[in-house]
Parts: sequence; C-alpha cells; structure tokens
Amino acid sequence: MAQKVLVTGGGGYIGSHCVVELIEAGFCPVVIDNFSNAVQGVRDVPESLQRIEKILDTSIEFYELDLLDRTGLEKLFKQHSFSAVMHFAGLKAVGESVEQPLRYYRVNLTATMNLLEVMQTHGVRNLVFSSSATVYGDPQRLPIDEQHPVGGCTNPYGKTKYFIEEMIIDQCKAEKDWNAVLLRYFNPIGAHSSGLIGEDPQGIPNNLLPYVAQVAIGRRKHLNVFGNDYDTIDGTGVRDYIHVVDLAKGHIAALKKLKDNCGCKVYNLGTGTGYSVLQMVKAMEKASGKEIMYLIAPRRGGDVASCYADPLLAEKELGWKADFDLERMCEDLWRWQSKNPTGFTNNSPSSI
Repeated sequence: MAQKVLVTGGGGYIGSHCVVELIEAGFCPVVIDNFSNAVQGVRDVPESLQRIEKILDTSIEFYELDLLDRTGLEKLFKQHSFSAVMHFAGLKAVGESVEQPLRYYRVNLTATMNLLEVMQTHGVRNLVFSSSATVYGDPQRLPIDEQHPVGGCTNPYGKTKYFIEEMIIDQCKAEKDWNAVLLRYFNPIGAHSSGLIGEDPQGIPNNLLPYVAQVAIGRRKHLNVFGNDYDTIDGTGVRDYIHVVDLAKGHIAALKKLKDNCGCKVYNLGTGTGYSVLQMVKAMEKASGKEIMYLIAPRRGGDVASCYADPLLAEKELGWKADFDLERMCEDLWRWQSKNPTGFTNNSPSSI
C-alpha cells in the first residue's frame, strides 16, 4: 500500500503541483482545501485536482475542510492513517496581511495549532511545512543561507510563517520522535508542462509574474514597476525565481528526509540566481512573443532591493537542486496563461 500523505491547501498553486509529484513518486495524497484560494470545479472538487486526475489518469481523494474546523479535522484523522503531513494551507498575500493583521494571525496560527495538536493526538509525527524567505526580513547579507537571522519580518504574513516555524521547532525539541522539514521558498513561478494547471490568482495578482502574464494575454493594460532607483543591475528589484515543479520536487526530497528521523531541519528552496523586474519582463516578452507595457511607479513600503538564496544545503542534505532555467519558467508560465486566458474559471479540462 502506498503511504498516505495529508496535503493541506492542496488545491492551490504550490499544493497542486506537489500533489502531481507525490503521485508520480508513488505516494497516495489525501487533499484538503477550503477553496479560499482554489477554484471550485464540478463535484465540489478543486478544478486543479480534476485536471491532475486527467493528466495522470488517476483519482485523488479530496475533502472540503477548513483547518479551523477542529471537529472535522479530528474526524479526518480517525478515518485515515497518515504517514506524514504537507502543510500549505494559509492566507498568503503580503499587502492584505498589513491591512488585516488579526485575520492573518487568527487563520494561519490557529489552523496550524489545530493541525499540530490533532497530529499529536493521532500519532502522526512527520511534517513538511511550507515556509517562506519572508522570515529573513531585510537581508543582512547575500546570498541568504539558512544561518541568516530570522524574525525581523516586515509584514504580518511573514511573521505568521516565522511563528509557525518556532512552534514546530519547539514541538520537535519537546517530543524527540517528531520530524519536520521547514522549506523556505523564494519566488515560485511557472507551471506544469501540460499547461493544464498553474497559478490562478483570485483578483489582482500580488506576484510579479502572474501580473506580467496577464498583461501579455491582454487582461491588463500595463505593469507597474515599483521603483527603478534600487542599487541593482538596472535599478529594479532583484528576486530569486524558482520553477514551481522544481519546488514541488524539493518537497518529495524533504518527505524522504523525514524517514531518516531527522528531527527538525530547515532548507532554502531557490536557484541562487537573482533576476530584476525588467529582466523578467524581457524574458516573458521572449516567451510570449508579445510586447509588455510597463510604467515606473514609486517604491512600495517594505520592498527590499535584492533577495536571493544560497541553496547549497538542500543540495548537500536532500540531494535536491533546481533544474529549470529562467527561459523554461517563462515558457511554461506562458503555455499555462495562453491555454487558460482567464485561469481555471469557465474552462473545463475537457475543453483544453
């Protein structure tokens, strides 16, 4: 029997790509999602999961469940014997977190506390947590390795990731049979090579690349580039972009690490290479064959000039390294966007 892995927030962008990799690696994912950032398809199942079923010719067990529903979570753990949990579920927009801090603290922290306590009750001791490079705050040095100080977060979203990391670290110290891998993502972009699943932001995209892709497809008139006077190659902000499929493969490597009774480990998932906003615009122009209009706007509060990873520890200890280059990231993103101009909405997998 394949090992069952609970995937929280598995209908979303990163979660759904990890579901693909789990199935391909021989695991049996059981997915929960509350549709806060996933498009509902027929049968009350996320559209992303229905498309994965088509891509892989399989069926995926799914439950509509909010982690704030402690009773529902208890029921799920009584029904299944999970070997591990991959925890993606949570609110994730930086700007929104600044406007609604209490909501972010309540949802992200309470949800995770419920999950950890129910895991503890049912003897599930293995966890892969979806963290973020936001825990590093303003970089004190580049590239950022895992020893870089954490906790100086510039927004409530980043603070929730930091607090959750601390909760998991403390739990692993208290109960030595717990194993956890905390994965600090840099900037995931791209999509599955089928073009059937990808990032489908609800409302105005918070991240650069989905916005650029929507300009290229004609959904938005132009991109606002926030600041062109940073101390970078062309004055625009530099970030470490990683293909979402590489990121998903990193989660499989983390899952295998748990089998070593590793305790609590932390790894960056990035490429180690930074690209500026304007370099990304040019790369998307090449991939799409479209001119992407942009306007220079004032800097945004909380933005840093440059942020990129030192990913060597993950390579050394997990045997994981990002494979896909910038050109491939943009090609796959454009395939997804051009096949799905309005995302998952009103676009059944059978019509693609």
